[in-house]
Amino acid sequence: MSFVVDQIRRIDSQLDRLQLSGLPSSGESYSDSALAEGSHDTAESPRIENLQSLIKSLSTTSSARYPLSSPSRIEDVLQQASLSTSDASYEHDLEWLLVSKATVQVYGAILNTILESTIPLSDDLYYWDDILGSYRYTALYSIQTSPSRIWEWGKDVYTDVRKRGHGRGLEGFREDGGEGIRQGWRQFYGLVREVVREKNLVDVRRRIVGPVALIRGEIKAKQAGLRRVRMMNANALGVLLGEGLGNESMHGEGLASPANKYANHDEHPHRWKGSIARSIALMEAVLVKVSDPELSVDKFDAAIAEMTDEDPYYELYSTDGEQTVSSPKPMEAAGRLRKLLQTLLPEYKTTSSALVREHGKPSRLIRYWLPVAVALISSTTVLRVVVNRKAEILTWIRELGTTIIDFWSNWVVEPTKRVIGTIRHDESSEVSIMSKRSLEGDRASLERMVVDFAVDNPEGETPLNESEIASIRAAVKEGDLTPVLKAYERDLAHPFTGTVKGNLIRALLIQIQKTKVDVEVAMGGIDALLKSQELVFGFVGLTPGVLVTVALWRWLSSTLGSRRGSARGRKHGQMVRELRNIDRILSNSRPTEFGELYYKDQGLLLCEVHVLRQTADQVLPAQLYREFLEEVQDLVDIRTGVQRQLKVVERMRWAYAKWF
Repeated sequence: MSFVVDQIRRIDSQLDRLQLSGLPSSGESYSDSALAEGSHDTAESPRIENLQSLIKSLSTTSSARYPLSSPSRIEDVLQQASLSTSDASYEHDLEWLLVSKATVQVYGAILNTILESTIPLSDDLYYWDDILGSYRYTALYSIQTSPSRIWEWGKDVYTDVRKRGHGRGLEGFREDGGEGIRQGWRQFYGLVREVVREKNLVDVRRRIVGPVALIRGEIKAKQAGLRRVRMMNANALGVLLGEGLGNESMHGEGLASPANKYANHDEHPHRWKGSIARSIALMEAVLVKVSDPELSVDKFDAAIAEMTDEDPYYELYSTDGEQTVSSPKPMEAAGRLRKLLQTLLPEYKTTSSALVREHGKPSRLIRYWLPVAVALISSTTVLRVVVNRKAEILTWIRELGTTIIDFWSNWVVEPTKRVIGTIRHDESSEVSIMSKRSLEGDRASLERMVVDFAVDNPEGETPLNESEIASIRAAVKEGDLTPVLKAYERDLAHPFTGTVKGNLIRALLIQIQKTKVDVEVAMGGIDALLKSQELVFGFVGLTPGVLVTVALWRWLSSTLGSRRGSARGRKHGQMVRELRNIDRILSNSRPTEFGELYYKDQGLLLCEVHVLRQTADQVLPAQLYREFLEEVQDLVDIRTGVQRQLKVVERMRWAYAKWF
């Protein structure tokens, strides 16, 4: 929602209250109003209903999303109304109310058009300031605009040649000449050389200052033209707000409705019509004078006053509500509104666009033709390289995608599954360095070897009984190989005999099996240690993939978020800049004798406040933004005086410092 919409809604609501207080409402039956007026015929009921429907269609409440009607929509409504010259009281008042609604919409359209034409001029002025602030930018601007300047120079030369050739161009010299085409060409190029030589002589003084200085002078002239357009538009906005319907709705009594329904409605029954008529005359004068290229900014207010003084609409009613001249018909007022919409407003748009094209920053084609030309020239080389290395590029892309997928699967997904399996005691996810039943098998084998060795080589004459064999088994489980070691010691005394006839080799092999069992016992301890810490090892395996993924995610987030953050920072910076501009306008202004801003400063203030409000809508929270709008309303109310407006700026500075 913009400042213009707020203005239009406030004025429209006052017109609605005026209708409810002084005119029969749409809810009142037509028969009652007809009896009250005593001048209506029942056949006129469709006409009354049609007028009420058209009035409702022009109300800001008819569309919450689009409160401002388009100029074409306003014209259609005025055309459908078929306003008559009837002086019947109720119908006449309804027609005037329809014209009033249309006037409010036209007022909003003009305000919005001038505002939207003025705000972008600040960006153009900042652009020229940047160009002037750097010789490098100035040189770049001269390169960017060199084709257009060469084209203009060529057009000037050709125009002078046509003048000297009595209006004949290149085709004329081809067809004319006593000695044929060759003589015609010789005359044409002779005139061209003469014109170029004279232009070079004229430009001798300009060459003394240098090309950069000439470019800077051209830029300063464009800045001066933009400042004039900006000041004229600001002055027009100030006049419309200070003298138009916006001022009437806020401070005047022209659109004021009685305080209660028992008040005297007939004290000044036509005052609101006078406000509407004056507004029509004022809008017409503003659009005529703001499009006048010969009018200076200092004489704008005087020109508006002179034009409105000569307009009978402006003095239709005196300040006390008495009619001073013959009352115009609603049809005449609607005709002037159509003139505003069909002629004056389009002329203003055309003039404003032409001035912006002449003095504003160059178009995108002029600013970017050089990089575009370089890109087009090098595009063939780039395309050739891409085509020649198409297979390699596709392979790189394919391998990059495969690498990313494999990394995600092998270093993130699989370790995560193993960690989850460890937490759930999944057997397939257990960490182990040896098989589960390897130690049991080797130990049982060692036990059988020792028992068999002890049975085959008893120490006494009698064979071993079951109790002795059981004790040997128990000893083997504890790691005791005494029967084997005793035989090993006996055979070791005579190694050769023990090897050939004894049990040296068998005892040695049993000891090797014992060593294997001892190693497996140690490995089992390590395996148990690993099993107790397998969750830790799972997270260790998951950590590299997670770290790389998080690092890439943070990098992408920072890259994309930096853009959002920079955009948010730019909005905060824009709010600070707009608040600074508002403070500067108020501080540097020269108030009137009543302590108020002149119309020019008021228009500039409105432009800055409008941009500040639009930016705050995107930055401030909803509840805080509603409070911010109250400050904005106090700031744009010039009747409070410059000093109070400066206090409002100071309050906004400390109250919303967090968002500035």
